[in-house]
Amino acid sequence: MSMSHSPSLRYDRRPGRLPDDDPTGPLGPSGPFGPGGPSPAQPTPWLDEQLFGRRMLFLRGDIDAETAARAAAILLALDAAGTDPITMHLSADHGSLTAVWTLVDALDAVKAPVHATAIGQVGAAALGVFCAAGRRSAFAHARFRLAEPKVSSPGGTADQVVAEAGRYLRDLEDLVLRIAAATGQPRSSIEDDLQSGRVLSAEEALSYGLITDIVTR
Repeated sequence: MSMSHSPSLRYDRRPGRLPDDDPTGPLGPSGPFGPGGPSPAQPTPWLDEQLFGRRMLFLRGDIDAETAARAAAILLALDAAGTDPITMHLSADHGSLTAVWTLVDALDAVKAPVHATAIGQVGAAALGVFCAAGRRSAFAHARFRLAEPKVSSPGGTADQVVAEAGRYLRDLEDLVLRIAAATGQPRSSIEDDLQSGRVLSAEEALSYGLITDIVTR
């Protein structure tokens, strides 16, 4: 779906300043995230600058190829800019396994420590991204949905369909191993939970080993 962008917004580059033409700020009803502006999944230049300056990455919505590529580029740029920790806020309930591994590879490559914080719900393939972080936490009302990622319907010949199914199973096995390594849970338990679609609260995720702490005041 195409969305219109406000052509007259001007951004003051000084830290902490709001767009000149938007007195309500970037999160207000008439700001860049309001009607006529870009969606929260497409940060404005002002927000991009604020997040980058604070070494923060915000991922919201399905993790597709475009989202993963952009997030990987930001991670690599932040890593090149310094060794201070990078904070990644994640709210993603779905994602392409192929796209997720693109982002996981970037997370494995950066030398700076990455701290992931779950906001809202994190589930399915996106759990691979979350578990790739060195430190993991969650807001008090965050949820984790252990579920097998969706399978896209491949086209082509029978051999191509079989090959695609084989790639999916290999990627799924990598996801199981990644979650098991992060949580310390047995592989068989991870597989059972993914098949049943188990949902964990923040407290349950703490006991499960998915997170090390819950964000509080």
